[in-house]
Amino acid sequence: MAQGLLAPVELLAYDGSGIDGGFYKQVNGWAQSAPHWLDQLIKTWSALGLGLFAVLMLLAWWQARRADSVVMARVLASPLIVVVAYLANSLLKSLVQEVRPCQQLGTSTLEACPGAGDWSFPSNHTVIAFAAAAALWFAYRWIGWVALGAAVLMGASRVWVGVHYPHDVLVGAAVGLLVGLLLGWTAGRAAPLVDRMRAGALAPLLGSGPAIAQA
Repeated sequence: MAQGLLAPVELLAYDGSGIDGGFYKQVNGWAQSAPHWLDQLIKTWSALGLGLFAVLMLLAWWQARRADSVVMARVLASPLIVVVAYLANSLLKSLVQEVRPCQQLGTSTLEACPGAGDWSFPSNHTVIAFAAAAALWFAYRWIGWVALGAAVLMGASRVWVGVHYPHDVLVGAAVGLLVGLLLGWTAGRAAPLVDRMRAGALAPLLGSGPAIAQA
């Protein structure tokens, strides 16, 4: 179940264990004593769960073919918003350079402990998940709420499998929400561009808006 116990090491990069290392160890203990099926379920979700957000974006696009161009603009912007959030988070990671808890504390993990230089703070998975949820919320509230629930589970899973501190996840959620809300709110301004695309060769992909629903 575990990937092996690493010996605690002295590292020059930032040590975040003083923030919530105790709680991280408590969660790690829960994971080590949990039923195998539960650990495997969480491990699989942690590794593959981001695919659900892509599915939700596709669902939003399918729905938006019958919606006005403001909604379609927000849907089309959602993957771009995720990319922006990821890039912003990568910059923050490179500035802080926090060592992974499984390296710093030598804990046994469900997921292989990332190597040196693969920084921990903030969590990329969490940033992506929350940015996607925020962006989709502006297009369709119900899809946004589903994505938000999945984002919470994604963040929690990153601590459970042992590769992030809780504060990595909390700040990752804040970064993802901040970028997603700011850009998601402004994405609707691209509606005139969507109108032009709907009048051109992309019409079969983008639909023609409410007129379809009335047909």
